[in-house]
Amino acid sequence: MPPPTPKTTSTISSTTTLLIFLLLLLSLFPSAFHLLWTLPLRLLLPTFFDPSPSPTPTPLTPTAATMSWTQKHFTLPSRSRGSYLITDLVLKELGPELKTYKVGLLHLFVQHTSCGLSLNENWDSDVRLDMSDTLDRIVPEAGPKGEALYRHDAEGPDDFPAHVKSSLMGASVTVPIKDGKLALGTWQGVWFLEFRTAKHTRNVVATIQGQKA
Repeated sequence: MPPPTPKTTSTISSTTTLLIFLLLLLSLFPSAFHLLWTLPLRLLLPTFFDPSPSPTPTPLTPTAATMSWTQKHFTLPSRSRGSYLITDLVLKELGPELKTYKVGLLHLFVQHTSCGLSLNENWDSDVRLDMSDTLDRIVPEAGPKGEALYRHDAEGPDDFPAHVKSSLMGASVTVPIKDGKLALGTWQGVWFLEFRTAKHTRNVVATIQGQKA
């Protein structure tokens, strides 16, 4: 009777085949391996692997519903060259709208390139006269002997100097609103500065943004 055949080779071959199969399965489906490996822990500690979603935090900033915008156009009285206090005119045009805002900003924008807006002295009218004279000295219409200084003079010698002065002073101002009123300083007022010699019609766009009362 022949001796029995050893089973070692068959066992090793089966083990190797199983390992190769498992490695192939792992390479093709890594998520399945992770699921099988964590399954006992998921059964024991379900809240650790699937926590409840965090509640949505309450926003701290005001929502769009609490903010309001108002825009209005108005025309300034025609003026010749000079600096003019227009605070009362602004309040006359925008007073009803301003009263509806608890806090906000008023932005005034003049739609022209040869005039300007500014915030400055509201009591002594000499300040406005001195401002106009100072700007004339900074940007003269002609040289010391009356010679032309600028190329752009299609509308007269005051044409280009008016553009320079407009750039220096600016075409807009912004004033804070508090409890329905302009939060200007004690000696502050809104100025309109006309830089052309002849009278011109000037239009202003007023935009209010803020929280209503």
